[in-house]
Amino acid sequence: MHLFYSILLYFQKHGYYVCQRIADRLGIRAKIVRTSFIYLTFVTLGFGFALYLFFAFWIRIKDLIYTRRSSVFDL
Repeated sequence: MHLFYSILLYFQKHGYYVCQRIADRLGIRAKIVRTSFIYLTFVTLGFGFALYLFFAFWIRIKDLIYTRRSSVFDL
């Protein structure tokens, strides 16, 4: 069981923060989003994991394209 928690901690620390960012956008807790992805993965036999990777890719591309500037004079 310790191995499971160490793997879980690794993915939470070094992941793409997809669930956290979706939860922030929706205004709910990240635990609910993570649990939903887990259930979706088991029910649909891997579609939830594919959806998670798609969101991770999409968020990464969005971050590369849109950069936030603090003021107009940061050009």
